[in-house]
Amino acid sequence: MSQPIFIIEKPEFDSATGEARFRYKLGDHAFSERLRFPTAGIDAKRATSEAFAALLDLTAAVLGVSYFKLLAPFEIDASALSLSEAQRTFIIDVYENGLGEFYARNDLKRFGQLRLTAGHGAQPAPLSLPDRALVLVGGGKDSLVSVQLLDAAGLDIALFAVNPKGPIVTSAERAERGLLSVQRLLDSEMIRLGQEPGYYNGHVPSTAINSMIAALASVLYGYSSIVLSNERSASEGNIEFDGRQANHQYSKSIDFERSIRDILLDATGGALSYYSLLRPYSEARIAQLFARSSRYDDVFSSCNRNFRLNGHDDALWCGKCPKCHFVFLIFAPEMPRDRLVGIFDQNVLDDASNIPAYRELTGLSGHKPWECVGEILEAAACLWRIAEHPDWRDAAVVAALRPELEAFYGKAHLETAYRDLMVDSDDHLIPAPIESVVTPHAH
Repeated sequence: MSQPIFIIEKPEFDSATGEARFRYKLGDHAFSERLRFPTAGIDAKRATSEAFAALLDLTAAVLGVSYFKLLAPFEIDASALSLSEAQRTFIIDVYENGLGEFYARNDLKRFGQLRLTAGHGAQPAPLSLPDRALVLVGGGKDSLVSVQLLDAAGLDIALFAVNPKGPIVTSAERAERGLLSVQRLLDSEMIRLGQEPGYYNGHVPSTAINSMIAALASVLYGYSSIVLSNERSASEGNIEFDGRQANHQYSKSIDFERSIRDILLDATGGALSYYSLLRPYSEARIAQLFARSSRYDDVFSSCNRNFRLNGHDDALWCGKCPKCHFVFLIFAPEMPRDRLVGIFDQNVLDDASNIPAYRELTGLSGHKPWECVGEILEAAACLWRIAEHPDWRDAAVVAALRPELEAFYGKAHLETAYRDLMVDSDDHLIPAPIESVVTPHAH
């Protein structure tokens, strides 16, 4: 039986309706996905520019991972798209490393074996974009720290989200910043097939997808920078698979940031920049910055399981998932117990049933969870940091794991590791003018 070919067709955009349409074929299946952009504020001239057309082709390729993964074939036919050699390399990276977790969890080996055919693209004419930033927000602590830093620096920003709901909306309202949102409509048949026998399902690089949608929005509405809030620990992988590190957060990593930064600059003639404002920081450092203000305590959430859809009374934190475990832990050295328990509506560290999960988080067993959590040593160092604190030392998880951590890592190593978490890294892509006005507010 011959392998199916994944076909990416030419995308379309209608500036009158604000709708972009993307079509794909996989074996006998045909799919259609739509993006709906607000019509108010669209710049018609930029919507018909060569740069926008180039970004639309790139977006079609990146969004395609959601359909490709149903059968994960080896052949990708993007001959309808105009892609430079650098852009082809970028797309292969998205389909290889961006789907690294998907391959590992489905035991599929694809690294170095994918074949991509595409049309050849010319260099687009450069754009001119207003000097302002589009900040991607997800309703969690990281993007809110970025908003606070940028606010303090007095920079011209707007918030951006795809299909915003729950904490994204309430956090944006609390920030008193405009929220530019795009509606993404996935093909329902793809969703159905993903639950059927004979088809694969799994994690896709959502940051890569949302970043490309943000790039389209930046051109349509006039923003010269896309700002993310990815920390340095996002570059740490989960497990070794097929000769590479499979990383749940690959499209949040510094390697991917460099890659997409270059691609977006090239596609827009240097007009559109892309960087993560929090790249110098560890997760623990971000928790320290967040804890300086209680402004968002009752509206933010990093919990994916209880990502609320409506209202203000639904639980923001489940207390049982790796995200809840990790975020509670890194806040513990920075917040009084009453404040942190009030945010989560429970003491996550005093629940004995969470001990096995914290053993995984701190590297005492298993492997790093398939979630957006920080580094293994970071979690271990944060737990050690609170081991003698009167607020936390008698909590079930802390009391159980303290001797295990000391035996496994050693006291001196854990103390040094925590100090290192508070030292900001120079390995980032923040433009010098932005770094000079933002960094002083973080210290």
